[in-house]
Amino acid sequence: MLRVAYLFERFPSLGQTFCYREVAELIRQSAEVSIFAIRKPKDEPPQDWDEAIVRRVVYLPEEAELVQEIEGALRRGELPAEAVAALKEWGRQSDFLRLYQAAYVGLRLQKPAIRRVHAHFAGMAARTAYWINKFFRIDFSVTAHANDIFAPRDFVVSLEKIFDAATAIVTVSDFAVEQLKQRFPANGPKIRRVYNGIDVARFRLSEFDSAVPLIISVGRLIEKKGFADLIAACAELKTRGVPFRCQIIGEGPLQSSLSAQIADSNLEQEVALLGPRTQQAIMGRLAAAQVFVLACTTGADGGMDNLPTVIMEAMAARLPVISTRLAGVPEMVLPGTTGELVPQRDPRALANAIAELLQDAAGARALGRAGRALAQEKFSIETNVRALAEILAARA
Repeated sequence: MLRVAYLFERFPSLGQTFCYREVAELIRQSAEVSIFAIRKPKDEPPQDWDEAIVRRVVYLPEEAELVQEIEGALRRGELPAEAVAALKEWGRQSDFLRLYQAAYVGLRLQKPAIRRVHAHFAGMAARTAYWINKFFRIDFSVTAHANDIFAPRDFVVSLEKIFDAATAIVTVSDFAVEQLKQRFPANGPKIRRVYNGIDVARFRLSEFDSAVPLIISVGRLIEKKGFADLIAACAELKTRGVPFRCQIIGEGPLQSSLSAQIADSNLEQEVALLGPRTQQAIMGRLAAAQVFVLACTTGADGGMDNLPTVIMEAMAARLPVISTRLAGVPEMVLPGTTGELVPQRDPRALANAIAELLQDAAGARALGRAGRALAQEKFSIETNVRALAEILAARA
């Protein structure tokens, strides 16, 4: 039986439902999973999380309580010599809490004798897992996603150090595998691709029957999601006299600027920012739509999406997808087969692709059917989690 401790920066989180689904499926497949989260999610709408899974989560204490507890463990001689030396040498320099968090989690892994920690995102949780490995000799692996590898922040425990120490490096697209192998060739044999998974059967199917065609998009309201380009494309559609509605689900720092763009473009009757929604509500909106659009773009900091899970979800709902030729997106959106791809930051090309699908219902339906078939083939939660479990079960 697989026994593994998952370590998250925060869990469960609306913006990372793929993490929740992965843990839930591992448990369903009889893995013994302990869950640790550095932070509690805040200000998120209620979700239909399984309470039995949420109750498993051990939330790490805030700084003052954490430091007090670990300093007590130091006085009582409960920590390995490596941890004692590192905590003394590191002091209060940048990122010192990762060492204290590692001591906290590592102590709690001794009694059940868990020998593998898995961290999602090559950031805070992975740096903590790095120190767990140093202190307690517990193997760790990491799933790398998007900004954590495309636009990593600078820390003493760098991305290269994390990858050097990890037993396995998982990422979620073939594109990212090749990128990481080029940047970290010495770690090439450890890098594996496992797609994020979804339960395709849970998704209601779009019937393409709304009186006014509905465009749907989902994501955090940040630059790399390209919502400004989608709104600009909607302005172009209105100018051409194409009937449509557009709904954008999500919240984020660009809420005000996007609202202003909608008003300035006189699109208040056509485009709506719906705010965050539960997974069930998102499934309902997907089923009501005619096309899903996510105009992914590269941010000013180099950050970009890798393999947006919402595209898989749209495909599961039998929707044609329009997106951009960026990172792992072409592994999902196959032009002329499951949807269309346009250049990033090109609202006119985006408008052209949307208009074509809205005006060709038969073609849109065909793309949607092919997209759902591809989702079943490549993104099955059961199949992908089984592949991940094999990686997690392997020792260094």
